[in-house]
Amino acid sequence: MVVIASRQRYDAPQERLPAVERVGGVEVHRVSTSRFGRANLAGRSLDYLTFYLSAAWRLARLVRRGDIVVVKTDPPLLSLVVGPIAALRGARRIDWLQDLFPEVAGALGIGAGRLGKAGQRLLARLRDRSLRRAAAVVAIGDRMAARVAAAGVPQGRIHVLPNWADGRLIRPIDRDANPLRAAWGLGEAFVVGYSGNLGRAHDYRTLLDAIGRIERAVSDGPPILFLFIGGGAQYEAFRRAVAAEGLGSVRFEPYQPRERLAESLSAADLHLVSLRPALEGLIVPSKFYGIAAAGRPTLFIGAADGEVARLLAAHRCGATAPEGDGAALAATVLDLARHPDRAAAMGARARAVFEREWDRPVALARWRALLDDIAPP
Repeated sequence: MVVIASRQRYDAPQERLPAVERVGGVEVHRVSTSRFGRANLAGRSLDYLTFYLSAAWRLARLVRRGDIVVVKTDPPLLSLVVGPIAALRGARRIDWLQDLFPEVAGALGIGAGRLGKAGQRLLARLRDRSLRRAAAVVAIGDRMAARVAAAGVPQGRIHVLPNWADGRLIRPIDRDANPLRAAWGLGEAFVVGYSGNLGRAHDYRTLLDAIGRIERAVSDGPPILFLFIGGGAQYEAFRRAVAAEGLGSVRFEPYQPRERLAESLSAADLHLVSLRPALEGLIVPSKFYGIAAAGRPTLFIGAADGEVARLLAAHRCGATAPEGDGAALAATVLDLARHPDRAAAMGARARAVFEREWDRPVALARWRALLDDIAPP
């Protein structure tokens, strides 16, 4: 198995990872790119462009007839570059969709002018043609699969394989036995967590409204604290807004190392996940699987018929509040804080369904079956 990736780190673009490395028996080739990082759109676009060129050159040198090339969608539209090379070399291609671009850009208001929209329509047509030529297309949710089918990909080539987490690495830790919770001084508070990226796809104004309502409502019983761990395009704007509104129940912590994920995710009694309704079917918030692995319930802010909302309802492992409805969000948090046994039961159900559906061995078995099906005889 061979992987082609960038030498950049997600959270530290100036650091350079080894050009070639063997990780767990996998040969990893990391190609050079520009290193502007994710701070601004122009720099990120240049990073993408240089990755396309470097990755295409490396793939052309490595791929052989009969190989299976799995193409992810970060950077976006990578299959447009990889597809012709794989076809010329006689390899079979699987497109693994983590998001659908350019629709994501359109939903976020990027390229909203006439020329931008025309460019997005052209890119969507080229992308759809590329998807139709793949041996298989992997979508990470049912709503995304429906959009892929609408693009003309035959149903028999569309496979819904959800993302996953490692249940051995991320496991439930009781609040009294959690060293990170003790180090952060969370005490007996009911902790509402947000872990990971707070980006353009996520709404924080509903959060601000809800936090203000909760601070005004809580006068007795254990306090309610909001714990934000991570970063992202809107993270600093959110921090400034919290300070401007004088909200005292919000704590911020940086990204935690991989080996402390069980502690950081278990530090909260309830986790928030957000996705703008316009992005349903284009993105699935993968942080949900880590939360379930930690045995914690999820409170989703977004569309009631969204991918995560459907899972929460089907497995009774969380709740949903509409985007823009701070009152509903606050009411749900207050209810679960006053009935922590109910939140704990949701968390236990989340871990149980995680072990059946989203744990690493389950996901790998699904992928192994797909690869066996795609492999040439």
